[in-house]
Amino acid sequence: MKFRKPTANQAKRFVLYFLIVCFGNAMSAAASALFIIPNDFVMGGVTGIGILIRNLVSAEQEWIVEVTVYIVNGVLFIIGALLLGKKFALATLAGTLLYPTFLTVFTQLNMLYVEKYGHAIASDDAMLAICMGSLMFGVGIGVVVRIGASTGGTDIPALLAHKYLGMHVSLALWVLDGIIILLQLVAVPLEAVLYGIIINVLSSAALEVVAPIGTRRAQVLIISRKYAEIREMIFHSLNRGVTILHGETGYLHETCRLVMTVVSQREVARLKNEVQKIDPEAFFTVSSASEVRGRGFTAERVILPPIDHAAGSEPPEEGKNDE
Repeated sequence: MKFRKPTANQAKRFVLYFLIVCFGNAMSAAASALFIIPNDFVMGGVTGIGILIRNLVSAEQEWIVEVTVYIVNGVLFIIGALLLGKKFALATLAGTLLYPTFLTVFTQLNMLYVEKYGHAIASDDAMLAICMGSLMFGVGIGVVVRIGASTGGTDIPALLAHKYLGMHVSLALWVLDGIIILLQLVAVPLEAVLYGIIINVLSSAALEVVAPIGTRRAQVLIISRKYAEIREMIFHSLNRGVTILHGETGYLHETCRLVMTVVSQREVARLKNEVQKIDPEAFFTVSSASEVRGRGFTAERVILPPIDHAAGSEPPEEGKNDE
């Protein structure tokens, strides 16, 4: 297989993508290492598992959290790669490695600061630590999710629950985080668990503002000469339905095709990336859908066989966006 050198534009996009992933993981790791863990709060996710094991073994050994995060992230990554595919593994690899690495860096920085100045970098005021930690953690994760990447960790069992059980990813994440937080009652007082619930709610709210991943949907309109390829990509890569609209350009009065689809907010970034690969000049609009009903959303999804017709030819009647 011949290696194709990436274009300058592709290289710039990759560098920007990687920098954003680094920034998001660094922010969420800083929130955990500087605000949440030093104040003996609990939280959900893989970090919450690490805090639980540390509290059961020795509350003084912060390295237990870091090692646990590395191990659990690694195990979940392997499971995700096997069950969710190579593309998912590539999109998750950076987050799987970066978050625990930044967690270690910020934890060590905080410990050195305490040794030198006698107090932690961040405030030990409980409410301020909760607000700042939750905000930073939610925004950090949201930045990563918004560009279509994944932070790994409990994202993986949530995506597996979505794939095999049909459960919404956001609901699966809430259930997993809730279980992890409640399990910590065996090692910490009820007050710490209640703080953990507040942290989870506030960080989820911050995440939803930056990158909505709940039940909110987006209606996408795409204008492109390569509409047939884009339609096939949406069918087979996103497993979403498509409606082809007939239009006319306003200036030159040329006929054109508009590809209309409805996807989850989490799928928007992935759709943008895939469309850019097919047609970098495609015109793309995204608007919020207040309510969506039909197959694939409120009714059972139907998997259709591949469509066999020439690219650019008149598509058969595809009905509504419910396949």
